[in-house]
Amino acid sequence: MNDTPVRVGIVVGQFHRDIANGMLQAAKDQIRQSGAILADTAWVPGSYEAPLVAKHLLKQASIDVVVVLGLIHKGETLHGDVMGRVVHQSLVDLSLQYEKPIGMGIIGPGATLEQAQVRHSTYARDAVRAALFQHRTLHQRPTDH
Repeated sequence: MNDTPVRVGIVVGQFHRDIANGMLQAAKDQIRQSGAILADTAWVPGSYEAPLVAKHLLKQASIDVVVVLGLIHKGETLHGDVMGRVVHQSLVDLSLQYEKPIGMGIIGPGATLEQAQVRHSTYARDAVRAALFQHRTLHQRPTDH
């Protein structure tokens, strides 16, 4: 198997900046612990804007996987539910189009700020782990099993 470190691009929704900063730090820690390298970090206004920037990163030969971090919190209407479906589907479609993993680290939709505070580190670390695991799976040679 190739020993070249996996190059990770991160897209972070900054609408809830305190939670986003915690998620970014946890993702960076997990990338480092996993032996991967952080190739690029891009901030976007919120989760809804993440797919376009994720696409830009996926197109780059210098990026192997993308991790998307953010929060779609519980609101008074179904706006977050609709937005969450659109964003998640767009990211899945982009992953399939570019044949590169996307680690989904978006909390919600429907999470409270209190729930996000408790979960932000776990979601970010799990998103990195999932993307790296999928990358290894895609790039294994048959004799690596």
